[in-house]
Amino acid sequence: MQFLKVKTPKLRPPQIDIYKVLDVHLPKLKNGDVLFIASKILGLHQGRTKKIGEGKNKHRLILQEADYCMPKHTVANADIVLTIKDHTLIPSAGIDESNGDGYYIYWPKNTNLLAKQIADYLKKKFKLKKLAVVVTDSHTTPLRWGTLGISIGFWGLEPTFDYRGKKDIFSRKLKYTQSNIVDALSAMAVLLMGEGNEQTPMIIGRDIKFIKFTAKNTYDKFIIDPEKDLYFPILKSFNRR
Repeated sequence: MQFLKVKTPKLRPPQIDIYKVLDVHLPKLKNGDVLFIASKILGLHQGRTKKIGEGKNKHRLILQEADYCMPKHTVANADIVLTIKDHTLIPSAGIDESNGDGYYIYWPKNTNLLAKQIADYLKKKFKLKKLAVVVTDSHTTPLRWGTLGISIGFWGLEPTFDYRGKKDIFSRKLKYTQSNIVDALSAMAVLLMGEGNEQTPMIIGRDIKFIKFTAKNTYDKFIIDPEKDLYFPILKSFNRR
């Protein structure tokens, strides 16, 4: 299994063309590759940016972008708004200022569709049958320092491996366990992308033997009804926007 870094020049707001970036900077892909793309450059591609200080404060923008949110709290001298955006628990609805050159950058819209469009473009360009595209961002884990990569949308692969009905080493049948493949791989990809001035917004995953490729939309297989989630006692505290 290989993870190959794709470096680019500085990609500046308010907008870029992701297809030009891919044409110029992405090396030739191989059948069975997985392309991980930072959500920030796809937000730039869609022009999902706003100049900081242009009439609206960040809190108001967060409330506009969030699907669900909790009231603003001050934590360690910083104002924090916990939100759920696109089935993901994330502060500030994913709105970010880092590497934004004076702009707020939002998550892309219709992320799974955009991943499909990019996958279709690259499959045609490189004459591939099997290719997946995963859109990533970093998030934090409660009670742990540090950021960790996560997927916020994808196309072209089965996101989980289902152990339900299979037996453990003592022949006990498993009832609930599913392995989260797409987020586990995203964690490695985001680690290699970096959080600072690395200018590495894309990672190619290659020779990942356990990936099952598909031409179907598999995102719904990935999503849990909040009321069936074991974290529902926390999730029910969020208010719909």
